[in-house]
Amino acid sequence: MEERQVTIDSQTLPLPQPFFVMATQNPIEQEGTFPLPEAQLDRFLLRVKLEYPDRSEEIMLLERFRKQDAFVELQTVASPEQLTELQEARKQIHVSLPIQEYITDMARATRNDEALRLGVSPRGSLGLMRAGQALAALKGRDYVLPDDIKRLAIPVLAHRMTIREEEWLRGNSAENILQTIIDQLTVPAVEQSA
Repeated sequence: MEERQVTIDSQTLPLPQPFFVMATQNPIEQEGTFPLPEAQLDRFLLRVKLEYPDRSEEIMLLERFRKQDAFVELQTVASPEQLTELQEARKQIHVSLPIQEYITDMARATRNDEALRLGVSPRGSLGLMRAGQALAALKGRDYVLPDDIKRLAIPVLAHRMTIREEEWLRGNSAENILQTIIDQLTVPAVEQSA
């Protein structure tokens, strides 16, 4: 994925830009599927868990698609050029040294946690920083806040961690362990006008 190329029958082909992978997993029906190895999981920026809609949202869904087919009327919301521009704009969002230290301390804490067999790699730290930049941009800011990092830590980092079997048997999860780490870290004070 990160190499931005694929190899088919010994022929390497470059992928068009922008390129990204989206995948779904239904944890109920895992027959015929296998868990990805840690090295492959580490290449996914985010893992987002989608819950069922609440009652009113589900009624709105039924009403919206009562007469129309969502896939027939699917429309493009951004061109490849616009996505590339947004990716470039993300790079301009400031990440102060205290925020970088906060991200690093969070990742390093996962590597030293007794409940984890495998902590977050430097790729996870980079992913958290970049996701923080993207969130700041979406909120109209040109700088990242500690709250951006806290909000994104679990979706960006939890799937990159491997908990020890005994923790899993106790009902613990990577998300719970990471939340404990986040709660124990000192949140940096950052100027809002960074």
